Order: sequence, then structure tokens, then C-alpha cells
Amino acid sequence: MFSLRSRILLVPRPTRIRPLSTSSPACSGHNKWSKIQQKKGVNDQRRGQVYARASRDIMVAARNGGSTDPERNVALFNAVKKARADGVPKANIESALQKAAGGKDGAGQLITYEALAHGSVGLIIECLTDNGNRTLHKTREILNEHNARFATVGFMFQHKGRVRVALDKQSAESGGVDRLLEETLAAGAEDFDQNPGSGEDVEVEILCAPNALGKITNAVTQSGLAQGLLSCELIYAPTEDPVEDDELSSTVKGLVSDLEENEDTLRVWTTLDL
Repeated sequence: MFSLRSRILLVPRPTRIRPLSTSSPACSGHNKWSKIQQKKGVNDQRRGQVYARASRDIMVAARNGGSTDPERNVALFNAVKKARADGVPKANIESALQKAAGGKDGAGQLITYEALAHGSVGLIIECLTDNGNRTLHKTREILNEHNARFATVGFMFQHKGRVRVALDKQSAESGGVDRLLEETLAAGAEDFDQNPGSGEDVEVEILCAPNALGKITNAVTQSGLAQGLLSCELIYAPTEDPVEDDELSSTVKGLVSDLEENEDTLRVWTTLDL
């Protein structure tokens, strides 16, 4: 007699698969940290711009004043003083002085470029560099990005010396400006302008031939009439009054800003009143 054995087939129960998530858990502090980092980045950028401007002012003052010794160069003394007041590190100030003097890094070659933007705006770009090819390439690159190009525009400018001083209002009203004008005319001043300064001060701007800049500066400081020497520099002034064009000025400002961000650039002059 045969017996039948029932065979039981065991089928494994299906396993429930839980989906995996690759998303990070939300962190309440993430947005706050991003904002802090963003704010820090903006502050660092502004600080860098202040440092760069201070370095350029120091180098320009050293070159125009004929000495890298602040005790012998009034304009340089003021530039260094302002840099310290703006919180520029001592190392940055010393580096700018070394570069202006063509120190150990050999960065003493002064190069001036002429350029034309938007078919009518002239630019003079002053650079101080240790590598002329690098500076030329970088300057051309920036000009190309703004649809500008190298061109002969020197005829649009006049090379002048400019001294800016501050007089207190009481001194200015009691004949101080007239006496200062007499002193500077005797030293070779060609033109001057008077404008309201900050607070109660009156600002006087004196123009002269480039080779008379030192004499004018000495005349101003030795007269005892000026409350403070604001600047002393060689400039490129437009030969004609600039045309007022807000849209064009806004566009050119972007070009000038990019040029000034180049570490080799000292100053940028334009035929526009920016």
C-alpha cells in the first residue's frame, strides 16, 4: 500500500523595500551661515578695494613727490597717514613704497596707455609694473571686454600738476584764498578753482605745469594758510568740457572699475566727468 506524502513548498515572504533618500536633513542654521559667509565676502572685497586704492595713492604720491621718504614728501606723508587711518596693514604700505621705488622686486617700470571707448571717450591708463608684456596683455583684455581699444587720444588731454588744499571757512572769508592765490601765482600757478569742502572747510584746487608741481606744493605748505594738503599729483585733464551723458558715464565707469582692479594700474583718466 502506497502512502502519498504531501510536499509543502515554502515560498519566502516578500521583503518590503524602503526607499533610500540622498537628501540631507534640513539644518536651521544653514541659511544663516550662508548669509554670514556672503556678508564676509562683500566686506573682504571692500577691504581689498580700500587696500588697493591706498597702495595706488602711495605709489602715485611717491612718484609725483620725487621721494619715497614721507618726511621729505608731503603728499606721500598724507597718503601714508590716510592709509593707516583706513586700517591698511603696515606690510601693505611698505610693499607699496618698495614698488614705487623699484625695490627688490624690480617693479619700477612706468607705462602709459592711450585708449578709446565707445568711439568718443578718451582714456589715459597709467601703470607701474615689473612685467610689461603681462600688463599690456591684461589691459588689452579688459579693453576688449568693454568694446574699447588702444588708440591715440593724447590730444584730448592736457598734462598738468594739481594741488588740492583745504582752508577753514573763517580764513577763506578773511582773505585767505586771495593770499594763497598770490603765493601760488608767484610759484607758477596757471589756474585755480574754489569749491565747498567737507564741513566748514573750503577746498581750493590749483593747476600748474607738471614741472612746477613741487614748487606749488612747497608754496602752499610753507604759506601757513592751508589747513591741510588734500592731494598733490600729476593729472591728465580733458582739453574740452565733458559732454553730460548719464548712460555713457555709467558704461564707462564699469570699464574704469575693471581697469583699476588690475594690480598694475595706478590711475585711469577719462574725458568724461565721472
